[in-house]
Amino acid sequence: MGLFGKKQPVIDPAQLEQFQRAQEQHEAELIYRQGIVTMRDLIAPPSLDIDSGYLKLGKLYCKTLYVYGYPRQVFTGWLSPIINLDEIIDISLYIYPVESRVVLENLRKKVGQLEASYTINQEKGKVRDPGLEAAIQDAEELRDKLQVGEERFFRFSLYLTMYASSIEDLTQVSRKIEGIFGQSLVYTKPATMQMEQGFNSTTPLATDQLQISRNMNTGALSTSFPFTSAELSRNEGILYGLNRHNNGLVLFDRFSLENANMVVFAKSGAGKSFAIKLEALRSLMMGVEVIIIDPENEYKTLSDAVGGTYLRLSLASKTRINPFDLPRVFDQDEADNALQANIISLHGLLRLMMGGASLSGEVYAPLSPAEDADLDVAIINTYARAGITKDPLTHNATPPTMNDLYNTLVSMTGNGPSLAQRLRQYTTGTFSGIFSEQSNVELNNPFLVFNIRDLEDELRPVGMYIVLNYIWNKVKSDRRKRLLIVDEAWQLMKYEDSAAFMFSLAKRARKYFLGLTTISQDVEDFLSNKMGRAIVANSSLQLLLKQAPSAVDIVAETFKLTNEERNRLSQFPVGEGLFFAGLNHVIIRILASETESQLISTNPQALQAAREEQAAADALLKEAA
Repeated sequence: MGLFGKKQPVIDPAQLEQFQRAQEQHEAELIYRQGIVTMRDLIAPPSLDIDSGYLKLGKLYCKTLYVYGYPRQVFTGWLSPIINLDEIIDISLYIYPVESRVVLENLRKKVGQLEASYTINQEKGKVRDPGLEAAIQDAEELRDKLQVGEERFFRFSLYLTMYASSIEDLTQVSRKIEGIFGQSLVYTKPATMQMEQGFNSTTPLATDQLQISRNMNTGALSTSFPFTSAELSRNEGILYGLNRHNNGLVLFDRFSLENANMVVFAKSGAGKSFAIKLEALRSLMMGVEVIIIDPENEYKTLSDAVGGTYLRLSLASKTRINPFDLPRVFDQDEADNALQANIISLHGLLRLMMGGASLSGEVYAPLSPAEDADLDVAIINTYARAGITKDPLTHNATPPTMNDLYNTLVSMTGNGPSLAQRLRQYTTGTFSGIFSEQSNVELNNPFLVFNIRDLEDELRPVGMYIVLNYIWNKVKSDRRKRLLIVDEAWQLMKYEDSAAFMFSLAKRARKYFLGLTTISQDVEDFLSNKMGRAIVANSSLQLLLKQAPSAVDIVAETFKLTNEERNRLSQFPVGEGLFFAGLNHVIIRILASETESQLISTNPQALQAAREEQAAADALLKEAA
C-alpha cells in the first residue's frame, strides 16, 4: 500500500526502455530535419532589413505604395500603363464584396446628411456648392442601380511593391509610377512605417495586412481590369494566331488601321513565309486580292490550290512586262499626272539598269547630272514618237518599249550614245526580250504571283522594280482591297532608287486600298537604310519572329522593345513572335489547320513526305487502272 493507502503503479522496465528509445529516435529525427534544405530555405532572401521607408531584401531595395484617392470618373484600362511599365513591380488587387442591403442603408443615411447640408446652406443664403450637388446626384444614382440589381458594391484595395538595386533607382521608379497615376488623378502614398505589412500584402499569399480600401461599384471596379492592352480581337478580319498572354484569338482586320502596311522580320526558318502565306490564304477567302513577288519559288503550291496565276520571270520565259506601260486611271487628277509619274519611275529603273557592272566586266559610274538630263529628254521624246503626251486622251496609244528608247538615245548628241551603250545589254544583248517588248500579262486574277527566282542576280533587282511598278499602275487604275507581298525585300533596299520606290509605295498605298507587306530576313541591312526605317515607320502592323542574336539589338532599338521582349526575341520557337497592331502588341503563336499546313509549308521534310505520299497515291491509281 502507498502512503495514502493507494496501490502505486508498477513500472515495467521493458516499456520504460522502449519509451526512452522512441524519445531518442524522435530527437535524432528533429536534429536531422534541421539540416535538410526545405522549399522555404530556397525561396527565402538571404537577409531582410526593415526600414521605415523601404525594405532591403538581400541586395534589392523595395518599397510599397497604396492607392488612396480616385477621381470621380476613371477610364477603362487606366491601370494598363503600370502593368506594361518596364520595371520590376508586384501589384495586388483585393476585392471585397459588400451586401447591397448594408450599402443601401448607409447610402440612405448619407443622402439624408447631404440633403440636410444642402438645405441649411440654402437657408443661410450661401453660394451653391457644386461638389455637394454632384455627391447627392451620384449617391441617388447608385441607390437606384443597387435597388434594381444593376450594380453591386465592393471595397477595393490596390497596392504596388517596386524593386530596384539602389535607393536612388527606387526613388526614380516611385516617381515614375506616381507620375503615371497622377495623369489619371489617381493618388498614391508610400506605406511609411508599414513597409513589412505592405510587402506581405503584395506577395501571392492573399493576405491584406494594410486594409486600406475604397468603396467602388461594379462599373468603376471593372475599369481596373489590367489586361486590356494584351487583347487584339475584333468582330471582323482574319485569324492571325493565338494570343499567348491570355490564350485568346488574334482576330484582326489590317484595313481598319490608319494604313494596312505590314513589315515582317525573322531569321531564316523562323516561320515568316508560313505566317504570310496563311494570312494571304485567309485574306483571299475574305474577298481581298493578293499579289506576291516570290523570289524563291515558295508560293507555287498555294497558287495552284486556289486557282491563281503564276508568272515565272526569266530570260527563257515567255512572260513580258513593258515598263513604259501607262496606268488606266479614271480620276482626272491622276490621269493628268500619269505620264509624269511613270517618267519618274522610269528614271529610277534606268539608273538601276545602267549602274553597276556590265556583262563585259566594265563598271559604270552613277549617272551624272548631264546624263540624267539627257535621259529625261530621251524618255519624253520616246513617248512623243509613240504619240503619247501629257494629254490623257493620248494615253490609250500603244506605249513605246526599251528598244524605242535605245533608238532615241543613239540618235541624240551629247551623252545619248554612251547611255545607249549601257542600255544595249537589255535591248539586243543577253538580257533582251523580257523587259524590251510589249507586255503580254494581265492582272485579272485575285491571286497573282510573280516568280523572280530564275532571274540572274544582275536582273533580279531590275525585275522586282519593274514588277512593283507594273503592279502599282494596276492598283491606281482599279481601287479595291489588295495585299502586295514583297518577299526578301532587302534585295531592293540595297539600291537607292529601288529603296526610294518602296518607300513611296508604302506612303501612297493607303489611298488605293493597298496593304504592303514587306518581308526580310536580313534585318540589319534593311534597318540600316534610312528608307528601310521609314518603311517601318509607315507600317501599322509589325510581326517580329525569332531573330539572330546579332540582330536583336537593332530590332529592339527600332521597335522600342522592353527588356523582357528583347530577351525573348532570340528565344522564340518557330512560328511564335511579337505582333504589333498600332499601339497594341501581343506575343502571338501562328496556328494553321492541317489542310492549310499542307498548302503553305516550306519545311523540306514535310514537302518530301507530301511528294512521297502523292507518288504512292499515283502508283495506286495507275495499278488500279
